[in-house]
Amino acid sequence: MSILPKALINLIEALGTLPGVGQRSAERYAYHLLKNDSIKSEKLARGLQNLHTSVKYCPVTFALIDSSQEISPLYTDNKRDKKIVAIVEDAFDIVAIEKTGQFNGTYHVLGGLISPIDGISPESLHITQLVKRVKDDKVCEVILATSSSVEGESTAHYINNELSDQKCEVTRLARGLPIGLDLEYADQITLGKAFEGRRAL
Repeated sequence: MSILPKALINLIEALGTLPGVGQRSAERYAYHLLKNDSIKSEKLARGLQNLHTSVKYCPVTFALIDSSQEISPLYTDNKRDKKIVAIVEDAFDIVAIEKTGQFNGTYHVLGGLISPIDGISPESLHITQLVKRVKDDKVCEVILATSSSVEGESTAHYINNELSDQKCEVTRLARGLPIGLDLEYADQITLGKAFEGRRAL
């Protein structure tokens, strides 16, 4: 017999499935929500309930957009240069780059990195769509902004080979980024310097 109410146990178990949240953290989050005004819990519940119906992927950039939008504003904005495309692993990497204020091109989200051990092949990613974009938009520079991990490097080399017959320069972020660091967690100065120091492959 459990000493906790079933609803609280269910919440703790649900929170515990989130990345980086262990049993103790899940319990603290659940107790916090329970002890505070129900408005906070209701707001969280609404946010979760609307998450999958209100957010979708842009069919061009694969960035996250509102379900009411057709294409990401990061692509349709006339102030952004469609001939320069930064290739990122995840949609949240865009947020990190945008915070630097040093990039006015567009993005292409791969949706992961090549990792045979995890069953992620090039066909699992949005690489075919990238090659088409490079042709259609007459892209002059592709910036490989993947992480410095083994998977990030492998993916960068694969994309470089795929674009070898295209008339565009392929550059890589400078090594100002520590090995194994996800862009989402890079500070603005380090990420900004990495963009400034990008080089041709």
